[in-house]
Amino acid sequence: MILVTGGAGYIGSHTLIELSKSNYEFIVYDNLCNSSSESLKRVSNIINKNVIFEKGDIRDKKRLQKVFEKYDINSVIHFAGLKAVGESVEQPLKYYDNNVNGTLVLLEIMKKYKCKKIVFSSSATVYNEKDTKNYTPLKESDPTGNTTNPYGTSKYMIERILNDLCVSDDEFKVVILRYFNPVGAHESGTIGEDPSGIPNNLMPFIAQTAVGKREFLSVFGDDYDTEDGTGVRDYIHVADLANAHVKAIEYINSDQFNIKHSKFNIGTGTGYSVLEMLKAYEKVSNQKVPYKIAPRRAGDIAVCYADSSLAKEVLGWSATKTLEQMCQDSVRWQSNNPDGYSNG
Repeated sequence: MILVTGGAGYIGSHTLIELSKSNYEFIVYDNLCNSSSESLKRVSNIINKNVIFEKGDIRDKKRLQKVFEKYDINSVIHFAGLKAVGESVEQPLKYYDNNVNGTLVLLEIMKKYKCKKIVFSSSATVYNEKDTKNYTPLKESDPTGNTTNPYGTSKYMIERILNDLCVSDDEFKVVILRYFNPVGAHESGTIGEDPSGIPNNLMPFIAQTAVGKREFLSVFGDDYDTEDGTGVRDYIHVADLANAHVKAIEYINSDQFNIKHSKFNIGTGTGYSVLEMLKAYEKVSNQKVPYKIAPRRAGDIAVCYADSSLAKEVLGWSATKTLEQMCQDSVRWQSNNPDGYSNG
């Protein structure tokens, strides 16, 4: 059975559907600090099966122990953590406590109960900033660690912890997935990204502005060294990203698993600017998205997109969904759920 920490969140909930399609049994462990149990009810409807849910915080050792005692857990997909770049700059201690300390507690309990397989949700923010003029897609072998914000640093620290753990105990099997920018929603339009308060990601901001929930979209910086001056990112459909976790679990359980090939970029390999995303959304939704240029955000870089060829070669995974599909599914989710899960 797979323990999915943070499984009620945006990426976690979509991964449950992909796991179910491949007939994996799982339990969700989540403290619901930035997610909703409503997402799990809707996942249950999609997969036509009850989702086992245990409420708890990954920093709560006693609570975690009870879950490991109650269920026969053989592997973990670890999503639980805080993820807002801007907030991490303002509140670094909160991020190191939740993300790094929380992971340490989880790994201690896993070791105690001899559960030694983990898929960790990392981030492209672990990479060093590249020269925009001579930009080449990020490869797994590119330098990491000179991070630009505490969120990225927390992910980098956890990667180092996992590396050191594998050196100390060769029974541990770890797959690290470095996400680029997840967007979109499930094709049913019943689950999607539901940020509490002000969104941290571009797509829900665009969607909320398009339906009039927000007066305008703030575009942070138009003076980057890019085609139109706005930041360029690799946007990946959340269903494609979710599927990468199933491939990672298959790989970690296979005879082909090799610790030398355990870190993978999960992106499309194509970079889109903020204004390109905005125009693509306008085209699909037939709605104008008013925007204003705002100052750059602390910790943001100009260009970031992936070389995901290693994931294709080793995991047999690649992104399948187009920018148009990402926008269509976002439009469907937003129009069906103008207030996210709170109107569920």
